[in-house]
Amino acid sequence: MTRSERHIERQRPSFKKRLFIFLFICISTFAVLSFYLKSIIKIEAPQKDLGQKVIIQLPSGNHIYTYENLIVKENGRLYYKGERNTLDLTGGIILYEEWDD
Repeated sequence: MTRSERHIERQRPSFKKRLFIFLFICISTFAVLSFYLKSIIKIEAPQKDLGQKVIIQLPSGNHIYTYENLIVKENGRLYYKGERNTLDLTGGIILYEEWDD
């Protein structure tokens, strides 16, 4: 067998080429699946029932526009409990009126 015959017989793809093709297929499959699953899976926050719209008239004359379920009466005091803060509204008068957003 001559040198040229040996060379002709060994024309299989190299290991690096096979590895590159395998990695490319794996990455492309992962990308396609992630886009597909993101379009299918939707996580939505539950709807909160905030109650009726109210206006609280403070003794200083200021008005606070809020919802009924965010107002709490504890120990004879009136509190506004929002997501991140709590305000003391003692002495305020609750008016059940519609207000614009």
